[in-house]
Amino acid sequence: MPPRPHPLAVSRTADLMNRAITNMWKRGLTVQPPLDPDFLWAKGSRGFAREDEVSIRAPEDVADFRARLEALCRSLREEAGLNALGHTMAYGQIVAAIEKRHALGRLWRERPELAETDIAPPIAVVGQMRAGTTRVHRLLAADPRHAGTRFCNAVDPVPPAPGHFDWRPLKTRAGLAIARLVNPWLDSQHPFGATRADEELGWLTTALDVCAFEAQWHIPGYVRFSEGRDAAPLYREFARILRTDAAYMGDAERPRVLKCPKFAEDIPALLAELPATRLIVTRREPEDVLASSVSLVAAQSAFQSADLSLERMRLEWERKLALREARMAAALDHFDGPLAKVDFTALGRDWQAEIEQIYTALGLTLTDAALQAMGAEQARAANGAHHAHRSQIAGFSAS
Repeated sequence: MPPRPHPLAVSRTADLMNRAITNMWKRGLTVQPPLDPDFLWAKGSRGFAREDEVSIRAPEDVADFRARLEALCRSLREEAGLNALGHTMAYGQIVAAIEKRHALGRLWRERPELAETDIAPPIAVVGQMRAGTTRVHRLLAADPRHAGTRFCNAVDPVPPAPGHFDWRPLKTRAGLAIARLVNPWLDSQHPFGATRADEELGWLTTALDVCAFEAQWHIPGYVRFSEGRDAAPLYREFARILRTDAAYMGDAERPRVLKCPKFAEDIPALLAELPATRLIVTRREPEDVLASSVSLVAAQSAFQSADLSLERMRLEWERKLALREARMAAALDHFDGPLAKVDFTALGRDWQAEIEQIYTALGLTLTDAALQAMGAEQARAANGAHHAHRSQIAGFSAS
């Protein structure tokens, strides 16, 4: 992995791709797709019936998606300052979300029982991004008695038809290979793997939640729009996808270990759909969380826009992290279910001791088989490229 010279550094591949797309648009070799809700809807819904988008969803869920699409497109056009590559990536992500929404709707129209699959009470890792949530999540998901969501399933929640090959792992590996060319520092920010247990960010993105988008683009209008809306439609969709994934993977009887930074904002909405959820809250020093968060967002934004400011990012994410902290604290004040708390520093010092206290707090039994599997996951993580992110943050702090 090459050293990152600056938080807003752009790879040669990303620069060449941006120039190539710009030249194709100028020469009329291809048309710049408008970030217009109706245009994107026509592209994403092609080949599907109106009944597929509606399917088993409540009318308010359908209306919420359309409202989010309008607001997101407006923010992208008016605020994001996207370059050609960023414009293309925004177009692709939104069209993909519309396609997946229809594909899931068609699946549930044909097999509504999938979205009602009985599942074991899940375990949700909540806390600020960059606060050790991934590490805790993967350690618990390694327990053979638990289940975790494969990254490829999180990216694409639509399972193949019965008897058909599941191409999602291969497609995700190909996607990661391309992403690493565009952003060669990708794995320093998060340890990716097509079939590794990972966060369910993609499931919320399918409902056009803001979480994945605000970490890529400057879209303050859509961020405020999303923060002011009821999150219930997002988590109704999330729960349907979770139950469907559990049915397909055949692990509905095992507690699914869930994780997403957005949970910190939306604990009440999450618990409304999954009321028996056990919670794990991770903590890290606020200044460390802020530095790591801004470094991550800068890396994901740099190749998609030339209109960037590190100070603006710092101020926005200082505000965002404070909002998440306040909402999380308010929700936990009213939570009387099983709850464990994890300290980031303590986890680094003695991960096994932290795991033991988590299991005690949640009323779980820690077996030798679980510890052995967690040890293997810990060894794998210890050699991961994400440790290089520390030096990137140091570079960011000096900028």
